[in-house]
Amino acid sequence: MSSPILEIRDVGKSFPGVKALSGLSMTVARGEIVAFVGENGAGKSTLLKILSGDYELDEGSVLLDGAEVSHASPLEARHAGFRLVRQEPEIVPDISVAENIFIGEYPRRSGGRVNFPLMRQTVTDMLKRYGFYGLVSIDQLGRTLSPAQMHIVEILRALKDGVKVVAFDEPTSSLTMDETERLYELIRQLKLDGLGVIYVSHRLHEVMEISDRVVVLKDGVPTGDLVTNETDEQRIISLMVGRELEHGFKRAETTRDEVVLEVENLRSRWHNDISFQIRAGEIVGFAGLVGAGRTELAKVLFGEFEKQSGTVKIGGEETQIRSPSDAIAANIGFAPENRKAEGLILVRSVIENASMAVYSKLAKWGILRNREMISAVAPFVRQLEIKTPSMTLEVGKLSGGNQQKVVLARWLAANPKLLILDEPTRAVDVGAKAEIYRLMDELAQQGMAIMMISSEMPELLAMSDRIIVMHDRVISDPIEKKDATEEAIVNIALGTAVA
Repeated sequence: MSSPILEIRDVGKSFPGVKALSGLSMTVARGEIVAFVGENGAGKSTLLKILSGDYELDEGSVLLDGAEVSHASPLEARHAGFRLVRQEPEIVPDISVAENIFIGEYPRRSGGRVNFPLMRQTVTDMLKRYGFYGLVSIDQLGRTLSPAQMHIVEILRALKDGVKVVAFDEPTSSLTMDETERLYELIRQLKLDGLGVIYVSHRLHEVMEISDRVVVLKDGVPTGDLVTNETDEQRIISLMVGRELEHGFKRAETTRDEVVLEVENLRSRWHNDISFQIRAGEIVGFAGLVGAGRTELAKVLFGEFEKQSGTVKIGGEETQIRSPSDAIAANIGFAPENRKAEGLILVRSVIENASMAVYSKLAKWGILRNREMISAVAPFVRQLEIKTPSMTLEVGKLSGGNQQKVVLARWLAANPKLLILDEPTRAVDVGAKAEIYRLMDELAQQGMAIMMISSEMPELLAMSDRIIVMHDRVISDPIEKKDATEEAIVNIALGTAVA
């Protein structure tokens, strides 16, 4: 490796009651890809926010290209050459892709007017250079973009002139397998160009494939700095969680005869004649490519999207669900994929978010009291080991994994008959993932029916009693656990096998 382009020396950062980072030292060389891994709350996001100018460090120093930097703002960090590709892209809805990429830095003519032809040509050249040409149009409005297209815009925004180090925060969480391969090609090109690359991901197979080194954090302290091709996933996991985790997850057989959810001939804007059942104690996995209609099906069942025809029965009784409140009254719970935008109110407290599904039961004369809310959900906050210094802390200040646990605590408090989980372990670390799997298994053993939408093949194969694959607005016949293979699922999802 060449000389360091980024040096982090004894960096520390504290928040009230929490030491987020302590004594962190590391380097990133020119043309090197360094992965950062750790459980949620380990300090990865704090470090990225220090480097990107969102936070000021309390201790230590950061050197970029040999010069000490103190990023007092994101703009200063950007001008210094550090770029962050955020997990949740920030897109302006009513301007074009080209304008989103250049927002705040529009090229201008001598008279001060925006040079739109130059901007459009520059973006077209970038799309071609980095392998994204044809996947997004430079004239598309931000509000028309898919999650994957938003991520492309976020990446290209980071790669404009002057970049020295680029950090990717959970970059594949919204990408298909093909799009992920394109991202890998882009990152390898950045390596060849001599940039420093930081890669943050909970998906250890990605870390093993793309990185040169792996830096492990636990509770804000570095516990390992490993050469990737000299280590393995189990070694990384043990440094992350402080113990060995069982490889994979094996569920107990819990399926009962009682049918909890029965869908017959359902049609909607996104679906044609869909019928299936989920029994008590059963986890049914839903697979399919991005855009296949899995999330839309969940939202139809939960009353967010309209059902055009067909019937939905809960416990054998036909149920009219026209809104989420109807769904909750019918004993259906839903943990959405985008927990920040759809599952949580980030500026409200942990206890308020966790008790939302039981507000109607707790309110007396229309008044909610903290005492009743805490009594209702505190046992589930403890059961899920949600790491928070206070139940009254804003939920937006928690790590991603703990935010997901707050959503799950909400539905544990409500105790629904059917729980719909859309990407339940998206951007969740391996330790929290194992805890969520154990919780799902326990709920199934207690008789809850679970509909699990997932894009992670190992998760589908390990957790599902049956797997239904969606393709082109329809679903496959259920694949029994004993017959489920990755090849069979992918073939149906791609339309290359008969469902």
